[in-house]
Amino acid sequence: MEHASIASAYDTLAERWTDAAFDPGNGLRLHAQALSFLEDGEGWALGVGCGCNTRFNPLLRARGLRLEGVDISERMLALARAADPDVLLHHGDVCAWQLSHTYRFISAWDSIWHVRLAQQRPLMLKLMRALEPGGVFIFSAGGLDAPGEHVDAAMGPEVYYATLGIPGLLDVVAEAGCMVRHLEFDQHPDQHLCVIVQRAG
Repeated sequence: MEHASIASAYDTLAERWTDAAFDPGNGLRLHAQALSFLEDGEGWALGVGCGCNTRFNPLLRARGLRLEGVDISERMLALARAADPDVLLHHGDVCAWQLSHTYRFISAWDSIWHVRLAQQRPLMLKLMRALEPGGVFIFSAGGLDAPGEHVDAAMGPEVYYATLGIPGLLDVVAEAGCMVRHLEFDQHPDQHLCVIVQRAG
């Protein structure tokens, strides 16, 4: 599935993340845990596939972080701008997007798994190498034992998913010079994996 198809799917689905059926606490505990590894200080936080729901923004601002986001869905970004106009937002494919600067914190919550499997390792290296010393990266992934990819239409439109698998994820974290601080199946028995990593200080 091409990136244009992902963009189209999320343009169609965007309002799902703003209605009453969406759990407003999704990922909050783990983002708070990831932020606990940061030393105090100002800097930039990047949301990769930031979407339209701004629930993480107060946590990030409370740590003195300026907010930036990139998403491939124009509709998601329109809703995000309306909800929080003080975030610097970019429309684009994060695989090709040139990162603006280095970051103290990067979140890729339920987003990297839509990137083609062959592009996931280069993207993750790019993001982790953009962390400042001591910077933290939190991401979610499919918690499989081996690489895998599939297309799912559970939300309506067909959407592509892929994962490097747990060994592959740990390998790319090590290659990037980062350390795993936390790994959790946070929606067990679903294979929804959260990983928090930190660049050496």
